[in-house]
Amino acid sequence: MIFAHRGLSGRFPENTMLAFEAARKAGVHGIELDVQLSKDGELVIIHDEKINRTTDGTGFIRDFKYKDIVQFDAGSWFNTEFNHARIPRLEEVFQWAKEENNELVINVELKNDVFRYDGMEEKVLTLIEQYGLRDRIILSSFNPESVKRIRTLDNEINTGYLILGIHANAIKVAQNIGADAIHCQKEFVQSIHGIQAIENKIPLRTYTINRWSDAQSLLNQGVEVVMTDFCDEFVSNYQ
Repeated sequence: MIFAHRGLSGRFPENTMLAFEAARKAGVHGIELDVQLSKDGELVIIHDEKINRTTDGTGFIRDFKYKDIVQFDAGSWFNTEFNHARIPRLEEVFQWAKEENNELVINVELKNDVFRYDGMEEKVLTLIEQYGLRDRIILSSFNPESVKRIRTLDNEINTGYLILGIHANAIKVAQNIGADAIHCQKEFVQSIHGIQAIENKIPLRTYTINRWSDAQSLLNQGVEVVMTDFCDEFVSNYQ
């Protein structure tokens, strides 16, 4: 499958509703997005712990209430034509996901490997249950304890253990925490550990692949999901 990494982020400001809707219209199979917690406990969609890179503000997301977060311009950094884009809440994405003609899989990455964000797992699972999206959700994190926590709270929801580079113990860790898949870079797929994972039918979902030739090679190798910033190009090639 082809997933849009932070939405169609090669052409729209990442992790915004604009990028997600563009990915849906492109015919992608799923989207990947990142979740952090605001000061008042709202699940907000942004990759970095700080708002500096992708908005006109400065500071840590956890130091702002959502009523202040929503005031920041989350589009002009990419292109001034997107100056109306805002940081959305996860609930907005779930509402959008329930609209007619939207059957996308949603990979929610919990960005809790820098700040713990106590209670994040429970909040996300509650929201998933509220919107009846269990069968369309993948929850992933670089924090193995968070993935383990999710599995303790819900023994059925699809999970992914995120790693960087070639992680020699990734398979063992993923199995120990009850992860359904390993989310990795192409270097891991091509390593002996990645080959072993595929041989043992452990799903691999790769990020961030922006050349179709790489994506094609990985899919042929047995990777389950390729995540890309340019899903529109990939979908047309895939078809």
